[in-house]
Amino acid sequence: MTELFIGVDGGGTGCRAVVADAAGAILGRGTAGPANIVTDAEGARRSVLAAVEAAFAEAGLDKDRYAESHAVLGLAGGNVEGAGAAIERQLPFAHADVEFDGLIALQGALGDDDGAVAILGTGSAYIVRSDGKVHSVGGWGFPLSDLGSGARLGQSLLQECLLVHDGIHAPGRLTTDTLREFGGRPDALVEFAWTAKPADFGRYAPRVFRYAREGDAAARALLEHSAAHISETLDVLIMQGAGRISLLGGLAAPYVEWLPEHQRRLLVAPAADALTGALQLARKRYGGASPEVRI
Repeated sequence: MTELFIGVDGGGTGCRAVVADAAGAILGRGTAGPANIVTDAEGARRSVLAAVEAAFAEAGLDKDRYAESHAVLGLAGGNVEGAGAAIERQLPFAHADVEFDGLIALQGALGDDDGAVAILGTGSAYIVRSDGKVHSVGGWGFPLSDLGSGARLGQSLLQECLLVHDGIHAPGRLTTDTLREFGGRPDALVEFAWTAKPADFGRYAPRVFRYAREGDAAARALLEHSAAHISETLDVLIMQGAGRISLLGGLAAPYVEWLPEHQRRLLVAPAADALTGALQLARKRYGGASPEVRI
């Protein structure tokens, strides 16, 4: 039997897995729920295994082949010391390397070239490679980090709703419509926030962009504030040598128009996605080569 290679891309809203053979042929794909190893380590482990199991099922492979498989898993929270090692010990693969999800995004977007990626989804993270050295910025997780993320943007919207309810800020369509979802009751909004996970807050982010396009003043103010966090971080990456930057994640495209021109000039389309990057790293580390793979 030939060795198998697994790539996993896990974030705050979902987890994707792919399995390939030694020649790089994609055999199967799978998806599962969120996989943030800081906010919910056990849930992340279950999601990883569910996504890999689905990929093996699509490929017609038995789970006993896990022992012949080499995996690289890019997971949200993988940059927090000790978090990745705890998950690695619980996975049934021959090798399981848990990495910061920014690393697999960088690999997929730019290959081995220098540059930077900004991941803008439910969470946010940045990673830059300069002269072959990789350095990450941000990505410490919700609620202290992940500035500019969907979770933080959605959280800011709900905070704005409370300010409107208390008469501190003027009402508008965005806050009025959002408060209506909670029956106009601030206590219901607060109750939601106590138990909400990043993905729960993040589902409000697309709404902010939509209302901003329609001219809502609160939506535009929220986005200006959020984009300012992204912009100041991108300037740090540029100072660290990033001459090319790829924006990745579900909020990447909507944020472009909110960035200053000097940053937009450096934006390049990613060559491939993060899942491809994870598989490339698995083959590079354990297959003796890094042939071109594209998912």
